[in-house]
Amino acid sequence: MVGGGIGGLAAAAGLHRVGWTVTVLEKAPEFGDVGAGISLWPNAQRGLDELGVDLGDRLAPQREGGFRDRRGRRITRFDAAEFERRHGRPLGAIHRRDLIAALRDAVPAESLRTGEEVTEVREDGLVRVGGEELRADVVVAADGIHSRVRHALFPDHPEPVYAGSTAFRGVAHLPGTGLSTSFDRGTEVGVLPLTGGDVYWWISALAAPGTRRSDLEPAFRGWHDPIPALLAATPAEAVLHHDLYYLGTPLPTYTRGRVVLLGDAAHAMPPFLGQGGGQAIEDAVVLAHVVSTQDIDTALVRYDRQRRPRSQHVVRESVRMGKLGPQLTNPVATTLRTALLKGLPARATARVGAGITGWAPPRLPRPAPPRTP
Repeated sequence: MVGGGIGGLAAAAGLHRVGWTVTVLEKAPEFGDVGAGISLWPNAQRGLDELGVDLGDRLAPQREGGFRDRRGRRITRFDAAEFERRHGRPLGAIHRRDLIAALRDAVPAESLRTGEEVTEVREDGLVRVGGEELRADVVVAADGIHSRVRHALFPDHPEPVYAGSTAFRGVAHLPGTGLSTSFDRGTEVGVLPLTGGDVYWWISALAAPGTRRSDLEPAFRGWHDPIPALLAATPAEAVLHHDLYYLGTPLPTYTRGRVVLLGDAAHAMPPFLGQGGGQAIEDAVVLAHVVSTQDIDTALVRYDRQRRPRSQHVVRESVRMGKLGPQLTNPVATTLRTALLKGLPARATARVGAGITGWAPPRLPRPAPPRTP
């Protein structure tokens, strides 16, 4: 596995679960406290279960909430009970560090190597790490949206494109805060309660790439509670800022020889559906399943056929959701959007994204029970 983020660790957990020897090569010096929070929709939760990843009490189920305008007026309510009834699981949120820790726990400690920068990957499975050469039956490229492995395999493929918005994310300690998504023209503020009274918040704003936080701060004065309190409770140095990019031109294949692209390296998407991590987890489950049931060459063909159409569909839907939601600026269009949402019964919110969140993972072989003496 080239990359030790969500996708690389999930792939390692799945391949280890089906009996493979795995090695994770992570460039960072340690698997540290990275990121803010992340939403885990039912499809991602089912995938983690199949990988044998135990989240324990670290996952925060989302309860009642809804959509609001910047002044706090309710537009429509999210019916959490109906959502869980339909999907068999709640919408969940988790500290990204806790998800990484749970994934890491599902991989043998001796398989995890940090501070390792991969300098070359060949289609025959050769990997160069500094002066060391490794040979692999399968190389999983999970090195993110700006994947060097993808660029090496597809040197003429267009690079990721700007999605039109910049994003700020953080975690604040504010017990009692509920789930909400608030809209204004060209802007979205999301709030997801985590465990222990922590709250994950994010802001996406239609802006030119390179826009600074100070340039946008005036736009967030006057938003409804608890948004000002969340921003005030988050140390400035803990706020993450990223311009949003995605792979606008789909790849023609996710495999080349014995190299497999996975997660953002294969299908980076904007975050407007909250499915980036979930699609990487799905990739990992499918990869583990196909290599456990077919010879490697056949398995990689099946991986590509199963994952490419679905994940690229999710990319397109994420882009579309951004244009219809947080990136909408036309006054007539935003008024119409609000009117449509107000007319939406709360129970109908439980059906949003059902074609994506309803994914059922293939069954992976279960580890043999320990022998009794």
